[in-house]
Amino acid sequence: MVPRSSRSAGGRPVGTATRGTTNPNRLRRMDRWIASVHGPVLRRTADAPVAVDLGYGAAPWTAVELLARLRRDADPRARVVGVEIDPERVTAALPYVREGLTFVHGGFEVPVAGPVALIRAANVLRQYEEDEVPAVWARLCARLAPGGLLVEGTCDEIGRRHVWVALGREGPRTVTFATRLGSLERPSDLAERLPKALIHRNVPGEPVHAFLRDADRAWAAAAPYASLGARQRWIATAAALAADWPLVDGRRRVRQGELTVRWEAVAPRGWAPGSLS
Repeated sequence: MVPRSSRSAGGRPVGTATRGTTNPNRLRRMDRWIASVHGPVLRRTADAPVAVDLGYGAAPWTAVELLARLRRDADPRARVVGVEIDPERVTAALPYVREGLTFVHGGFEVPVAGPVALIRAANVLRQYEEDEVPAVWARLCARLAPGGLLVEGTCDEIGRRHVWVALGREGPRTVTFATRLGSLERPSDLAERLPKALIHRNVPGEPVHAFLRDADRAWAAAAPYASLGARQRWIATAAALAADWPLVDGRRRVRQGELTVRWEAVAPRGWAPGSLS
C-alpha cells in the first residue's frame, strides 16, 4: 500500500500518461551504463536492491530487460517494479510477472514499499514543461535509498542515441551522451535527444550548447583517426574534450560510445545547487 499523502488529491497517481512508444532493446545503452557505474552500489545493499522502471509504456519489454541486465551484470538479487500511470498497460503487463518482476499502477509518487535503489525514467518527461522538471526530480529523488540513483533521459525509437541525467538524493550529478558510433555524423547529432531540463538550452550562451560545439570541433579535429574506426575517433574526441570539460567514467565507458560530463558544467544558466529543495 502507498500512503495517501504520496498521491495526488483523491489518491490518483501523480503525472500524465506518455505516448507509450517502446521497442525491445531500446534502453540497452542506458542499462549497460547503470549496471557498470551503479552496480557496485547495488551489490553493497544489505537487502535485494529494488529498481523501478517508471513509465515503461504500452509493452513491458524495458522492465523485462532491466531485470535480466541487472541480474546478469550488477546484482543477481535485483528486483524490478514496472510502474505505469495507465492501468490498461499494467493489466497488459501482468502475463510477464515472474520472480523478481512485478507491475503496479502509479506515477511520480512511486508506489513501492520503502526507498528504492534505482529509478529509471526514460522518455517520460519530454511531454512536460521545463519548469516542471525540478519538482519531478525532487519527488523522485526523495524516494531513493541512501546511495540510490535516478536516471532520467531520452532516446530515439531504436536506442541508437541517448542522453540522460544521473541524480542522487542530493540532486543531479552527471549527464551522459551515448550513441551507436557507426550511426554518428557528429556529436551534436545527440542534441535532439537532450532531456527536458536541457533541450531548450541548446542555444548560444548556454553551457550545454558550448559543450556540444566543442565536441563537434574535437570530432572534426580527430578526423584522421576515422581510418582506424569510429571508436578510435570518439576516444580521441573525448581526450581532447577532457582538457576543458570535466569528463568522468573513464576510457572503458568512452569505448562504449559514451561521454559523461559533470552536471554543473552543462547545467542551465541560473541553475543553483539546492534547486531541487
